[in-house]
Amino acid sequence: MKIAMVGSGYVGLVSGACFADFGHDVVCIDKDQSKIDRLHEGIMPIYEPGLAELVGSNVKAGRLTFTTSLAEGIEGADAIFIAVGTPSRRGDGHADLSFVYAVAKEIGENLANDAVVVTKSTVPVGTGDEVERILKDSGTSHKFSVVSNPEFLREGAAIGDFKRPDRIVIGAEDDFGREVMREVYRPLFLNESPILFTGRRTSELIKYAANAFLATKITFINEMADLCEKVGADVQDVSRGIGMDNRIGSKFLHAGPGYGGSCFPKDTLALLKTAEDYDSPTRIVEAVVKVNDTRKRAMGRKVLDALGGADAARGKKVALLGLTFKPNTDDMRDSPAIAVAQTLTDAGVKVEAYDPEGMELAKPLMPEVTMVEDPYAAIKDADVIAIVTEWDAFRALDLTRVKDLAKAPVLVDLRNIYRPEDVRAAGFEYSSIGRG
Repeated sequence: MKIAMVGSGYVGLVSGACFADFGHDVVCIDKDQSKIDRLHEGIMPIYEPGLAELVGSNVKAGRLTFTTSLAEGIEGADAIFIAVGTPSRRGDGHADLSFVYAVAKEIGENLANDAVVVTKSTVPVGTGDEVERILKDSGTSHKFSVVSNPEFLREGAAIGDFKRPDRIVIGAEDDFGREVMREVYRPLFLNESPILFTGRRTSELIKYAANAFLATKITFINEMADLCEKVGADVQDVSRGIGMDNRIGSKFLHAGPGYGGSCFPKDTLALLKTAEDYDSPTRIVEAVVKVNDTRKRAMGRKVLDALGGADAARGKKVALLGLTFKPNTDDMRDSPAIAVAQTLTDAGVKVEAYDPEGMELAKPLMPEVTMVEDPYAAIKDADVIAIVTEWDAFRALDLTRVKDLAKAPVLVDLRNIYRPEDVRAAGFEYSSIGRG
């Protein structure tokens, strides 16, 4: 089959490369000429493990190409995926669908054959209805079907998630859409990947409901961590104890500084706005958003406490290890590190930071933070060392070297990647999350 992927960002590029690896002919389309030029040179616009190799092998095989021309890219395509951004709209928090609708209009004006138009972007309930209306209003004479096919890709593990999915959700309103999508995903049938066909609106809501539920699990265990610190319990054992119940499961029960990234913050907010529009309040999600927002600044205050409090912190130095919202990505969107760094610099603290992949994107977001070349450079002369993102590079620091370099042997571990007894035995004052 020929597949056109409109949008060559995180979702579009990963999905397009994986479809090409299945044997489909894929054209990735993007208006950003510089991005397309870099892709032609083998330079990825994002950091994702294995992506450069996957793109390179399929370009070499002739199954994956890139263009800035939508008309050229969708010509002869059986399925046209819309994979453009849907950021939170300024002012009201609704998902900004202007890019989705602009693409739909351009598809309608250039459609030269029967095709299925697939919304891969994360969109609120009813977006597919509007895309269908836009296509009809374009006056195209060709047969089309509008389908919802949400993505469930974890940054840092996206290729594996695409090729070995927990489920494939397809929201279609007619047989044409369902049959084309079966053929698109036929290579995954060999792996017996479960495929769920639903109505289009149901599919759109599944994506938001899934992200809101996972955000709720994270926020719940973070609140339990706070309680553990008060009562002298261990949140990691609490997580194991409840996670062993197969009705609950162990995933997303790791206490930390709060969730961030490209999905959870904007999707929970968009779900709240949709619920308001339909007069169906989602009080649990509303609380999740509020608790998570306040937690990030609270983690900054936790580091200030390790410095002796806000009054004593001015002029002192903190080494911030990890800036991205999670490891194995360069994504800085809504990263807890931003709020932690802001809390520290607001208190007059000097912050030096290191991240294996995120520093270039972090610089404009943290203008008062000094980026350095490795973790030990950040640690030198630091009064406190704070681990904010659990990169593998931070899991086995040479604690003897760290102690020699730091001004004070104080470690604040916001990801619980060290065992308290090991760090304290090395002569450190150690603070972590939910381990009273």
